[in-house]
Amino acid sequence: MTASDPSRRPPPPIPLTLLTGYLGAGKTTLLNALLRDPDLRDTAVLINEFGEIALDHLLVEKIDGDMMVLSSGCLCCNLRGDLITALEKLLRNLDNGRASFKRVIVETTGLADPAPLLQTLMQHPFLVMRFRLDGVVTLVDAVNGFGTLDHHPEAVKQAAVADRIVLTKSDLLDPDDGAAKRDALIARLRRLNPAAPILDAAAGEAQVTAITGCGLYDPARKIPDVSRWLADEAIAAAHSHGHHHHHDVNRHDARVQAFTLATDRAIPAAMLDLFLELLRSTHGPNLLRMKAIVNIEETPDQPMVLHGVQHVLHPATQLEAWPDDDHRTRMVFIVRDIEPRVIRELFDAFLGYTAPDRPDAQALTDNPLVPFGGRDR
Repeated sequence: MTASDPSRRPPPPIPLTLLTGYLGAGKTTLLNALLRDPDLRDTAVLINEFGEIALDHLLVEKIDGDMMVLSSGCLCCNLRGDLITALEKLLRNLDNGRASFKRVIVETTGLADPAPLLQTLMQHPFLVMRFRLDGVVTLVDAVNGFGTLDHHPEAVKQAAVADRIVLTKSDLLDPDDGAAKRDALIARLRRLNPAAPILDAAAGEAQVTAITGCGLYDPARKIPDVSRWLADEAIAAAHSHGHHHHHDVNRHDARVQAFTLATDRAIPAAMLDLFLELLRSTHGPNLLRMKAIVNIEETPDQPMVLHGVQHVLHPATQLEAWPDDDHRTRMVFIVRDIEPRVIRELFDAFLGYTAPDRPDAQALTDNPLVPFGGRDR
């Protein structure tokens, strides 16, 4: 048996969806509806407590301890403990033939900050080989959404990092002014996260096909769909109009911004590493999410895809070729309490664009006082 034998190759990573949303947003209701869809057959579902989801009519068989098989073919596992432990348990059952699944949905608690879960999926050496993040789906309650965003920073962060936002309970809004409130909430969410499509659950838009397939790879064609995943044009368009709006500075979401960096220049790999290390060391906690496709100077025909949450970067993916005719480096940032100008100027400095009162690339890379700077480091 040779090394190229297909039987020796690792299995393709399993797509994983993170389902989040503040308390009372309707995660259980949506999850129940999704599990009835035949397209989610052979799905493993990690939830916090079995009691949080109505399984009575779906439950068929208990595997062991806190793991169950549903009539839909889904596998349900209790997430009382660590996410790593729960995912490893799923994989053990899969590898020894005690369970069968092709997708995982992780439902978080309403108070959860999604960043630590995303970081776990990005940096664990074993899980990163067996799972790929398909997307973050955040539910927002149309009735209480404004108040929730005003008073709970967790809810703002959940919406800011989402790949899809699902608006729930819009059918419960007051008939007299409900439409205006819904539109105002959608406008606020679009300012907070211009890239994420907003789906109205009451209108039947939160279907399986709409909330899955958010990741880098198009599940239908099995190839990278960078423009859909990066959504940099949507963010750029929103930013170009954003300065015309006046926001309440006391709102939590006034602290969150999305913006893009783009350049035609190819970037040396070492320079990119230094830029990212300096960025993470100085602004890590407030880098809510980053996505990028980068034209690397050493491999200009094979772009690098990056994905990060706060100070944690997912292992870089090198594509075999550019997915379209746009060969620019494009970096999308969602940040909190950081002026986009600060990151833009740092980026320009590394690229060698000079400006008054700003260090140039040589000053950044040769200066031993700069974190991670210096050519001998």
